[in-house]
Amino acid sequence: MQKRRIERVLLDTPSNLGLRPLRPGHIPGTAHAPRVLRVHGILERLGAIDGGAVPAPVYDPNEPPSYGFRNGEKLRAYSRQLAARLGELIDPQRFVVVLGGDCSILLGSALALKRRGRYGLLFMDGHTDYPFPRHPQRYEKVGFTAAGLDLGLATGHGSPELSDIDGVAPDFREEDVVVLAYRDAGTPDHYVLDAWERSPMTRLPLERVRDIGVTASIQEALLHLERPGLEGFWIHLDVDVLDPQWMPAVDSPDPGGLRFDELEPIVRAAVQSPRAVGMELTIFDPDKDPDGRLARQLVDLLACAFAPAPAGTSPQVPRWD
Repeated sequence: MQKRRIERVLLDTPSNLGLRPLRPGHIPGTAHAPRVLRVHGILERLGAIDGGAVPAPVYDPNEPPSYGFRNGEKLRAYSRQLAARLGELIDPQRFVVVLGGDCSILLGSALALKRRGRYGLLFMDGHTDYPFPRHPQRYEKVGFTAAGLDLGLATGHGSPELSDIDGVAPDFREEDVVVLAYRDAGTPDHYVLDAWERSPMTRLPLERVRDIGVTASIQEALLHLERPGLEGFWIHLDVDVLDPQWMPAVDSPDPGGLRFDELEPIVRAAVQSPRAVGMELTIFDPDKDPDGRLARQLVDLLACAFAPAPAGTSPQVPRWD
């Protein structure tokens, strides 16, 4: 496959708007992730140009919901701002790396790409973030969390104020989405799964990834995402796709998940595809990483994934101890 010569641009999206407080008065720490990853040298390690930041509105753990979601009005406004900035950065000769932030930044990325044409989505997450709760009345006072429903919103489901911001939903067609390495699709007693089960999305759950191997899994995903009819594809990487044994600094550290040495070749193949236009990294919470070890490993992961390997060799993969 022919490689293209591109520049990388790093954009910060320090948002925690899509998350719930874990306790009264709690402010989710994902907003600090871009700053902390930069402290650990991600700009230099990726050889990237500094694209600046899209500052997020202030998180208020007690703010009443709007559009049925926590921080709904702020999310809508922030998604527009992020889409506008990405619209300036996305270019055939440029790969944009977006540092989140929580998963709701996908709404801004999806909006930016929809404005440019038809794009695919590689969605790597420990959860599907697609089905809505079976008992929505339980969320009337506090609202849904967009970080747990970002794929559903980006494919046109839910409150139109968030799922149809430009009035041309969906931002991603479901047949153009690959959901990879998830281990939690929700249970019927808590979630409405009918739409998920009928969806034409390409689904490669963790058990299939383990069954056929990471190489075959990403090859299957890329076969779908690099097909004619798509102008390119976007990569969403929620670090809770990793097992909490390796990445506990997330808001929902559910058991199971990939190891770093399994995730790295998947990310490498995805970002080095000539059809990939950019990616976002989400959900890392530096408040749960006091010694910075996990931040360094995430920087190592991305640096290794982007590093070109000399002919006939493989990239030097760090030890994921």
